[in-house]
Amino acid sequence: MGFFTDTSVCIGCKACEVACKVWNQVPADAGPTGSGTSDLAELDLLGMSYDNTGDLGANTWRHVAFVEAPPRTPGAGDVRWLMSSDVCKHCTHAACLDVCPTGALIRTEFETVYVQPDVCNGCGYCVPACPYGVIDVRPDDGRAFKCTLCYDRTKHGLTPACAQACPTESIQYGPLDELRERADRRLEQLKAAGVAEAQLYGRDPGDGVGGDGAFFLLLDEPEVYGLPPDPVVTTRDLPGMWKRAAAAAAGLAVAVAVAFVEGRRR
Repeated sequence: MGFFTDTSVCIGCKACEVACKVWNQVPADAGPTGSGTSDLAELDLLGMSYDNTGDLGANTWRHVAFVEAPPRTPGAGDVRWLMSSDVCKHCTHAACLDVCPTGALIRTEFETVYVQPDVCNGCGYCVPACPYGVIDVRPDDGRAFKCTLCYDRTKHGLTPACAQACPTESIQYGPLDELRERADRRLEQLKAAGVAEAQLYGRDPGDGVGGDGAFFLLLDEPEVYGLPPDPVVTTRDLPGMWKRAAAAAAGLAVAVAVAFVEGRRR
């Protein structure tokens, strides 16, 4: 199961952000003091268009970006608005799972990636492992948090809170195979309508993370939305590194043994 987010119909209402926070009881975003307080006077005023959350983090599991991009056609206006509700990608090959030493990060029966707060020890290894910069440690708590794809809802057959609240169906939830087919049809519609720049992001199971469990239809290049153009699982070289380390350790052990034997002979 997963998400397909069609940014072409996102209106930037932030209903998904609010629904996510309310249902999951996610704290308010930290203010200038990093206190995580719910006092509105403490919230950051970012000065970034109409965006009051800035990015995904431990206290922002859904983030609606307001991108002010230059117009593609001269004379078409001063700005071209691009809006997108970002979220954890629930990677098929999730580096955060690879590096977690306690088993706090698990793969659910829906193939989504879930953090067990009662098992997390706050080591933070998962934070730099994520190629999208999604997962984060809550400063006043010490543990890692991110989107759970509303596991407590989905295991009872309910739609995740963000998708349930989206008034334009920009966020769609369902079996990934069905969502991919739906996304392909939507892309064909936009291309036929002359939206040449439309593209799917994270839809391909053959990409650097094995495909995303949350993928997007974008109206510009990924970099414009703050997304990496070619994400790659950060732990892809770990098997080779361990083999080289094992070979080096074996070589060192042999050298020490030889030196010991030679020393005894003398």
